[in-house]
Amino acid sequence: MLMNDLLQTGLFSLLAESSVATNHEMHLAYETLVKQVETLNQPETDFQIIFRILNITRIELVFLLKQFQSEQGGKCA
Repeated sequence: MLMNDLLQTGLFSLLAESSVATNHEMHLAYETLVKQVETLNQPETDFQIIFRILNITRIELVFLLKQFQSEQGGKCA
């Protein structure tokens, strides 16, 4: 699964929508994202590679968060 596939998950769809999502919807979407990230690492057995994949995923998610916050006029932490 590539990062683009992760971006197509329900969590990012909910974050991109202007409507307010319920806590339950966000929780389910987050769980789905976590399961997909786990699936990303299933075929790999080398822990260094798994660590790199997860680190790159984290870096890209932080970048997307900052980009989303700047588009919304929010403050980047």
